[in-house]
Amino acid sequence: MTSFGKHFPANTTPEELIAVIKQLNKDPHVDGILVQLPLPNHFDSVALLHTIAPEKDADGLHPTNLGKLVRGEKGLRSCTPAGIMEIFKEYNIELAGKKAVVVGRSILVGKPIALMLLEENATVTIAHSKTPNLQEVTREADILIAAVGKPQMITADMVKPNAVVIDVGINRLETPDGKGRLVGDVVYDEVKQIASYITPVPGGVGPMTVAMLLQNTYESYLTLPCR
Repeated sequence: MTSFGKHFPANTTPEELIAVIKQLNKDPHVDGILVQLPLPNHFDSVALLHTIAPEKDADGLHPTNLGKLVRGEKGLRSCTPAGIMEIFKEYNIELAGKKAVVVGRSILVGKPIALMLLEENATVTIAHSKTPNLQEVTREADILIAAVGKPQMITADMVKPNAVVIDVGINRLETPDGKGRLVGDVVYDEVKQIASYITPVPGGVGPMTVAMLLQNTYESYLTLPCR
């Protein structure tokens, strides 16, 4: 597999970027396309994602692919949620009949992972910034997925003993030496004492996201017309 990137100055116009995406859509040697988010404020990210050919949508975020997920049809899946599901599979974590709580409702993670968990017969609750008594909700979870983007928001008193905790957050905290460090949405050192499984940050969900990006590109290669 060969990858290449196209880098643009911040003052690039949406029209210029759309033209490049359309060119890649037509290129028979390109099987997967990814627009790196977030984009500068003058871009409409949703409109740009719509311009990617659904069959080359390596990130699985085109409405066509999200619609297939909702309908339970085969298609390219959102990379981070798909990576989480592979973690469950690798460690033989049973999902059917379990209570799963997803903290976060983004189109990148929260909503698609909720749908994937439903496919596996989990009972799913989506919590967010407007959820009252969040601690009570999260403590009911057999499977807790933190994808809210707030550093170390989930503390040990919010987690049910022996729960499986998946930390999707990647947040940078400043350190006295000015170098900074990466932390998740979960207070890892606290929660690992009571969780049955927990993913670290960095090194947990992130590498799986990349792996599923490659998997989606490979799936596109298999289904696109022969060169």
